[in-house]
Amino acid sequence: MNNLIRKSAFSFWSLLATVFFLIVVAILLVSNVTHAVGSDASQGGRLVTIHDRGVEKIILSQGLTIGDAIREAGLVVDENDVVEPAISEKMVSSNYQVNIYRASPVIIVDGNIRRKIMTPYQTADQIAKTVGIVLYPEDKTIIGSADNMADGAGLQLNIIRATPFAFTLYGKTITARTQSKTIGEMLLEKGIVLSDIDRVYPSQDSLMANGLVVRVWREGKQTITVDEAVAFDTEKIESVDQPVGFYEIKLVGVPGLRSVTYEVSIEDGVEVSRAEIASVVVTPASKQIVTVGIKGKYTTPSENENITWDYLISKGFSRVQTAGIMGNLMQEHRFNTSDSDGGYGLVQWTGSRREELLLQPYPENIYTQLDFLMHELNTGYVYVRDNILASDSLESAVTIFQNQYERCGICRESKRIEFAQNILASH
Repeated sequence: MNNLIRKSAFSFWSLLATVFFLIVVAILLVSNVTHAVGSDASQGGRLVTIHDRGVEKIILSQGLTIGDAIREAGLVVDENDVVEPAISEKMVSSNYQVNIYRASPVIIVDGNIRRKIMTPYQTADQIAKTVGIVLYPEDKTIIGSADNMADGAGLQLNIIRATPFAFTLYGKTITARTQSKTIGEMLLEKGIVLSDIDRVYPSQDSLMANGLVVRVWREGKQTITVDEAVAFDTEKIESVDQPVGFYEIKLVGVPGLRSVTYEVSIEDGVEVSRAEIASVVVTPASKQIVTVGIKGKYTTPSENENITWDYLISKGFSRVQTAGIMGNLMQEHRFNTSDSDGGYGLVQWTGSRREELLLQPYPENIYTQLDFLMHELNTGYVYVRDNILASDSLESAVTIFQNQYERCGICRESKRIEFAQNILASH
């Protein structure tokens, strides 16, 4: 009986020891995995979220470009696909949102020409541009479902071409286009209002036709027709990944051209008046698209505090000296970059210093104001910078910046020191 009891006790303790051993092994394995993950994370990388046909894939990329990140995600991009941002764009930010627009078959019907193409685009202008088809402003486009499913395409672009004709308007001949059926309708379409002394040939009820020559002239008064440039509009795309001052032309704008007719009054051989009586756009202007950097334009005071800490440290100030400066900034405007009754921005600039800041691009931007602060510390206030760099205590750094740079009326020095202490502790 005792032997049986001893065997049972031995089995119980053996089992308990085995369980304990397995728990220790599991803890060591988890620790190693956690360490490995931590080590990988410590190596850095960029968080890239890729959107592809309704599926979202998130990776931590070690690549240099958007294309590298896509390859790391195991995705293949066809030459007809479109990626935004572009595959060649270098990654400089900590995270990116990448969209892949996959190409699909589209049927283009342009008069008697029918063709099938691969494109990711959905608008008429973009589809036509893909294959080099020129669309004129007077042309009409219709996008809808393909009329023949055997073509293997779900989308179809129909182009209804305007009628080209030669148009001599008050002595100036151009090639014009119209969807109108008659000459009279064309004149209304072009916004040309005839006076009692204007003449039209052929008659206004004549039908428009390809290659038709239409003439409009004015009896009894001198007119001149000149070509004038039409300025292009510029569309700005703001990029939060690029710093303020970054400017990149994504699509070059092209000025347009219009043919303008003036009625001119001349007395004794001298022009005394000129009035525009008609104009026709010969070539429409193409807008220019540019990318401008606005990094730091939309930030909160909390973000501004962290940005300021990293900025001042990068300029050679110690942690104590940085906290001393920032204690003043907290007291001045709580790291707001906006205007107020007391002054403008981080340090509440006033007078000529405020006016100089306002001349900078994006004066409310946190990076603009920090650069302006360092500009002053490196020029007119260089002695303040040197005195702070020579200081070795938090209180002295606070006092130097307060008395020599801020030069405040009611300073509340104890509050500035308290803020500096809190900032030093939190960073």
